[in-house]
Amino acid sequence: MSIKASYIKPRTLDEAVATLAAGEARILSGGTDFYPALGDRVVREAVVDVSGLGELRGVSNETDYIRIGGLTTWSEIMRTPLPRCFDALKSAAREVGSVQIQNRGTMAGNLCNASPAADGVPPLLALDAEVELASQRGVRRIPLADFIVGNRKTQRKPDEILTAVLVPRGLEDAASTFVKLGARRYLVISISMVAVVLLLQDKRQVLEARVAVGSCSAVAQRLRVLEAELVGASVREGLGAVVRREHLAPLSPIDDVRATAEYRMDASLRLVQRALNSCAENG
Repeated sequence: MSIKASYIKPRTLDEAVATLAAGEARILSGGTDFYPALGDRVVREAVVDVSGLGELRGVSNETDYIRIGGLTTWSEIMRTPLPRCFDALKSAAREVGSVQIQNRGTMAGNLCNASPAADGVPPLLALDAEVELASQRGVRRIPLADFIVGNRKTQRKPDEILTAVLVPRGLEDAASTFVKLGARRYLVISISMVAVVLLLQDKRQVLEARVAVGSCSAVAQRLRVLEAELVGASVREGLGAVVRREHLAPLSPIDDVRATAEYRMDASLRLVQRALNSCAENG
């Protein structure tokens, strides 16, 4: 069965997944990516507006995870009391467009849009986040690192809704930071951005490190070789000094109107060093 071009606003998640199962349709949540992407085109397929599904909004503490509903907005992320390991995500939330965009843009929309420059992705990668996808076939979970597979490409199937982001518990006391470089201070698409999560022992030595870089490859990347080398490093000696250019090997920046690939690599090196030093100082 197919759905003709129409606007549908389900009242429950069950209604929403049933509608998606009936035929091809586009999901609308905050609309901050949906409408600009249309340009002058007319929507010819069904639109399923999930913005009214209150069950997909908000943050809750579960036994093994901190659960962020897919329709939680960036403004809500900023307002919600969260463990300090979420400081990087809160900083990234302040960089998502204007205040109006932050009030409307959703977590699920940011991830499913899968822009290489999506501000929310590096902090969530550094938190080892997973995404939860629901359909009439059931619920499945995928690590965020596997969910986004390319520029504007994800593993979400057409009949699935991203219902939540799940952050494993265990690093609540870790320090975290987010830094971003753009051509201007506000309302900017990044040239490079870095998120760091650091768990320290007695504020002197690294127990665990996570470093993620965005805008420098089709998909944001964790620098796992660097993370491994940071474990055991002394904060007193300066963590930024540990970082070498070869640690950025997972990145594959491009030349575009914002910066050259070479500039992006140089900038990313400096941002990683700066983020690690800042995070260690606050650890």
